[in-house]
Amino acid sequence: MSSGGGKVNAMGRYVDEILQPGEQLRYSTTVHGIVYAPGLICLVLAAAALAGAWTTLEGALIAALIGAAAILAAIGLVWLAGAWFRRWTTETDVTSLRVVHKEGFIQRNTFEMSLDKVESVDVTQSILGRIFGWGDVTVKGVGEGHKTMKMIAAPLQFRNHITAH
Repeated sequence: MSSGGGKVNAMGRYVDEILQPGEQLRYSTTVHGIVYAPGLICLVLAAAALAGAWTTLEGALIAALIGAAAILAAIGLVWLAGAWFRRWTTETDVTSLRVVHKEGFIQRNTFEMSLDKVESVDVTQSILGRIFGWGDVTVKGVGEGHKTMKMIAAPLQFRNHITAH
């Protein structure tokens, strides 16, 4: 098995619960780590505001910078927690028989398509996505509809594991 995400869920992975007899997991990935970027940027800005407060001598400016740092840090931590939860609760897998995508924890949304029903797999990547290795993958099926999985890590490898069956 290859793994683009390498995550382990203490409650067990969804794909492990649904594997049929003789079905094997071929590839596993998740949402790319870039989802942490907004939260990290907020924390960097909070640190910059604190540094600014440390270097200034004007009381009103110090208070404003500390307040801004606190707000930015709170927003950053919430965004980081949300990104972690999204990565923890999203599974994107290719087995020997099907493509499986699961999102959510209590409210779960799943998409499964037999590899025999896959008509095409489209990958859309921005310039940054190509540089850092994320993209959106749309799986279209014959009479099965389609599903777009956003910000998937290693989207070309994921596509190749679907089309190589």
